[in-house]
Amino acid sequence: MEQLKTLGRELAMGSHGQSKEFLDLIKSIGEARSKAEEDRIVLREIETLKRRINDADTPKRKMKEYIIRLLYVEMLGHDASFGYIHAVKMTHDDALLLKRTGYLAVTLFLSDDHDLIILIVNTIQKDLASDNYLVVCAALNAVCRLINEETIPAVLPRVVDLLNHPKDAVRKKAVMALHRFYQKSPSSVSHLLTNFRKRLCDNDPGVMGASLCPLFNLVSDDANSYKDLVVSFVNILKQVAEHRLPKTYDYHQMPAPFIQIKMLKILALLGSGDKQASGHMYTVLGDIIRKSDSMTNIGNAVLYECICCVASIYPNPKLLEAAADVIAKFLKSDSHNLKYMGIDALGRLIKLSPQIAEQHQLAVIDCLEDPDDSLKRKTFELLYKMTKSSNVEVIVDRMIDYMISISDDHYKTYIASRCVELAEQFAPSNHWFIQTMNKVFEHAGDLVNIKVAHNLMRLIAEGFGEDDDAADSQLRSSAVESYLRIIGEPKLPSVFLQVICWVLGEYGTADGKYSASYISGKLCDIAEAYSNDENVKAYAISALMKIYVFEVAARRKVDILPECQSLIEELLASHSTDLQQRAYELQALIGLGVQAVETIMPRDASCEDIEVDNNLSFLDGYVRQSLERGAQAYIPEDERTGMGNMNNFRSQDHNESLQHGLRFEAYEVPKAPIQLKATPVSFASSADIVPVPEALSSRETYHISSAGSTSEAGSSELKLRLDGVQKKWGRPTYSSSASSASDSYSTSQKSTNGAAQVDGATAVNSKVRDSYDSRKTQVEINPEKQKLAASLFGGSTKTEKRLSTSHKVPKSNAADGAQGSKAAVVPNEVAVEKTIHQPPPPDLLDLGESADTTAPPSVDPFQQLEGLYDPSINSGIGHNVGATTNAPDIMGLYSESTGSGDYSIPVSGNNVNLLSELSNPAVKATSGETITTPLPQSIKGPNAKDSLDKDALVRQMGVNPSSQNPNLFSDLLG
Repeated sequence: MEQLKTLGRELAMGSHGQSKEFLDLIKSIGEARSKAEEDRIVLREIETLKRRINDADTPKRKMKEYIIRLLYVEMLGHDASFGYIHAVKMTHDDALLLKRTGYLAVTLFLSDDHDLIILIVNTIQKDLASDNYLVVCAALNAVCRLINEETIPAVLPRVVDLLNHPKDAVRKKAVMALHRFYQKSPSSVSHLLTNFRKRLCDNDPGVMGASLCPLFNLVSDDANSYKDLVVSFVNILKQVAEHRLPKTYDYHQMPAPFIQIKMLKILALLGSGDKQASGHMYTVLGDIIRKSDSMTNIGNAVLYECICCVASIYPNPKLLEAAADVIAKFLKSDSHNLKYMGIDALGRLIKLSPQIAEQHQLAVIDCLEDPDDSLKRKTFELLYKMTKSSNVEVIVDRMIDYMISISDDHYKTYIASRCVELAEQFAPSNHWFIQTMNKVFEHAGDLVNIKVAHNLMRLIAEGFGEDDDAADSQLRSSAVESYLRIIGEPKLPSVFLQVICWVLGEYGTADGKYSASYISGKLCDIAEAYSNDENVKAYAISALMKIYVFEVAARRKVDILPECQSLIEELLASHSTDLQQRAYELQALIGLGVQAVETIMPRDASCEDIEVDNNLSFLDGYVRQSLERGAQAYIPEDERTGMGNMNNFRSQDHNESLQHGLRFEAYEVPKAPIQLKATPVSFASSADIVPVPEALSSRETYHISSAGSTSEAGSSELKLRLDGVQKKWGRPTYSSSASSASDSYSTSQKSTNGAAQVDGATAVNSKVRDSYDSRKTQVEINPEKQKLAASLFGGSTKTEKRLSTSHKVPKSNAADGAQGSKAAVVPNEVAVEKTIHQPPPPDLLDLGESADTTAPPSVDPFQQLEGLYDPSINSGIGHNVGATTNAPDIMGLYSESTGSGDYSIPVSGNNVNLLSELSNPAVKATSGETITTPLPQSIKGPNAKDSLDKDALVRQMGVNPSSQNPNLFSDLLG
């Protein structure tokens, strides 16, 4: 009985994991009433662990508990580095429980660049070769967290070998480790990427699902290289959606939803702008939309991902209708999360069919007035994409009202930038544009980017790009009048005041409506009211300068107001050199003549190009006179940087630092020392010239070379020994011995980019039906909401059902089309329209009662994988006419396995080996099958590639290029 009690206590100890002392520690931490009390408990625990963990007689079971206590210490934000080495030692233990605890600790304690990583690599290598698959799994977990770019080659071969391990858990973790290697160092595993393709054919669905993550990254980087996997992905997705996987993969009665979501993301990338690839996806996408359960969160997640995929691939009218029905259900829901998803999905589909948003206009208005801030922000993003000339006033006014009501500076800055973009793009009149910009600056304050202020000043100076000078003058006069009214308001932002001062200085007296005295008085008031802001005062004094200079140029008497004179005198003695210089320039310009003033500061010349004389030719006379007086000639920079002797141009210390730098060329072969013969000194001999070795310092080279130049001429005069003597007199000479080094620098760079997306909006604009109120009795609608909807969406303000039953294009849309007629016509859109009006082909997307879709396809889908492992093998395999063979069904094999929970595929007997069939097509050819090479895809009509490239930018921006600046439309939801 006592032995049973002891065994029970040990089992309890092992099951609960820790002792009562540790449980008391956790309880005391949880009951701590303050952070200081918690810190005292943890610091006391640290002292205890430091004392006990270094005891050599500590049993392993206790050491395991101490390591777990260290984990709690680290998680509470304290330093437990004194115990890291003990966790590393525990990974070397032979006991499985201790080894796994050690791996868990080091993965949480250490980073991949920690110094102790080098002590774990050898242990990981040994554990990866273990016979116990649990040890191998623990090592693979550590590999994903701890192996860095330098240590990848040490474990990479063993990880690749584990891809063929008999245990599915090991294969799955090996795929994850290889994916981690690709994320850290793509070049180290670039030759192993085909392993991810092979894992798609794995017997275990978990391994196949793990391979989808690295394949998603690979497709994101280069989708064209993986177009041949489209049919395989579609077939796997079809089998998953048809419940061909074991029940253990179901989640809330949804078959493997996370595998479905990852595959839908991959298909969205592969089908983007590719009509042929998208055609394979239509049927399975329609089946998923029809069969998915919209009553659960995971079902709605799959539906949302389907809509994203439909919006990314080449458009299909029936799929767009089905997606619109799903969006209607989302928007009608009482859940804010589903409404948010509906608004987000609507923003994706509006790029393909703008009429979809008009069907749900009242629902959009309800979301705009919803108290949920996240939903309101998402709705504003949708309205931003829907903006056009007919509704820009309503949308921008709504955005400004919302910007005033929020206190989040980051989002207020974001809304302000969107308002500025929409105002510049779709402004209906100059007066409205100026008023809108005034509101943005007034309420957003200094949060507005300074570039917006500069763009506004440039826009007022340049006008709207039209040749009508009267319209530009009207714009400037409207700006001056509005700014004169705003000046009196208190606490205007600094950026806005800078714009006001600049506009008043440039155009305050341009139309003659306001006198120079009146404008200068207003500018002085601004400088006095904001005396602490040097930027505002600088803009104000520059504006005063322009006002007075324009008066001098017009031959009118300059009357400086007393307050302006006092301001100028104050700035003349300012501590700011910038303000002081502006004040002196103002005084100097007022005293000049008319011709000089017009030359220095012409009127309305802020946007004119300034001609810059890069050669400074006006200084040629001065340079010539200086050279005649003995000045040294200028040496070009490229020659100066290539010189070896820098004594004439750089300081002595800098020269020494250059010579003592690192040298990366090979060492020179040592030369034998020069033997100098002792000769008697003679006045008539020239033998006193000492030869200079090559290894002399640069300090000596210059002087000796200057002295040796005369000896080489054969002169017999008295020669001095000048070794090491600095030259003090005489004109310095330039040594060009090293000037040839300046020709060794040349670089070139090239950059290209491109896009490949297609926008097929014209093919489906009139194909979307309304389902928002189709099964619902009409309710009374607020007239104000109807009026707001009419302002935002255009057209009739009646009920949605009346609006949706009409298939005519609203007048507002027609007007927009006329307005955007300047945009280039995309040839691909015409081709899509013609295709739609032709007699319909066999329906790929049957959204009605489905027939038997569980039958395997007539063509083996995994035959498309042929050539993936060997590029030399053809990928198209056809069968003889009349031969009917069932394609191997990878997912179907799971359900055919016998036993409880066993779904592995046997590899012996008469089963079909997919990889061997794919790699040996010649065998099939001899057994009655014919190998056919698929014909290249024929492209009809004008150059389809150019059309796709042109549509790519349109698809990416989210709108048709109806103006001169389509880049202002950035897709926030992409």
